[in-house]
Amino acid sequence: MLHYPARVRGIGGAVSLCIAIALGGVYVARSASPSDKASASPAGTVANSSSASPIYGVTIPDGYRDWQLIAVNQIQLTGKGEQLRAQLGNEIAIKAMKEGTLPFSDGSIIAAMHWSKVSSGDNNKVLNGPFPGTQSFVIGSPINVQFMVKDSKKYAATGGWGFADFKGSKPGDKALHEACFGCHVPAKDHDYVFARYAPAP
Repeated sequence: MLHYPARVRGIGGAVSLCIAIALGGVYVARSASPSDKASASPAGTVANSSSASPIYGVTIPDGYRDWQLIAVNQIQLTGKGEQLRAQLGNEIAIKAMKEGTLPFSDGSIIAAMHWSKVSSGDNNKVLNGPFPGTQSFVIGSPINVQFMVKDSKKYAATGGWGFADFKGSKPGDKALHEACFGCHVPAKDHDYVFARYAPAP
């Protein structure tokens, strides 16, 4: 997953502190199932497939875009601008989030979608009438999507989680994925997951 701790402003919950830049010197941890061994991934491909993430062998899960919302947030990255982010969970992850179950059950998958943040001229025109000075921001261009997959045996060396970072359908390189687990260590008390389930308004 992307990594790059920066000045963070959370909206509706804790922010996943991973970004698409792998930092040198970050704790490197290999999973129990390295990329040079072919093993089944959650989406059914093998770990050495070009569509799977290095080290962990995680592929893009079918239908993830229809999963339930966990939370949304924004993050400001030093020198990189602002992003809007949304975390989604499969049924197993959502159940754990709602019930506050830790650690997450095997089979939990969390998706994090990231976009650039841009001002909406159209929205501002509408809002400035009744609410002068109001600024509206919306998603801009897509940046990446990340996944955390819980398998306590397969990924025992990385807290039970496998990681993946994709731009479009292309996974990031090995160096990027080597930094994933180290980024999540500060969230160890929440089973390495930064996101919290956002309550209904």
